[in-house]
Amino acid sequence: MYHEFLYRFMRTMLMIEGYMSIKEAADKWGITPRRVQVLCSSGRIEGAGKLGREWGIPIEAERPEDGRVTTGKYRNWRKKG
Repeated sequence: MYHEFLYRFMRTMLMIEGYMSIKEAADKWGITPRRVQVLCSSGRIEGAGKLGREWGIPIEAERPEDGRVTTGKYRNWRKKG
């Protein structure tokens, strides 16, 4: 219990001013933390970088456009006819 508190406290203290964590970005943009991780690791969030094992995302960073297909355009593309 104490170790968990100490870990959270140190993590909060180590976050550099002007940057937010993955969780904060996910809450701000209304997406999951895992999706933010994927966006960071693929280089789609400008200015994001690793701070040790945590990602630092600039506070002024905008949510990247979602390029995934959600229209169903490619549904059943293998079936011809």
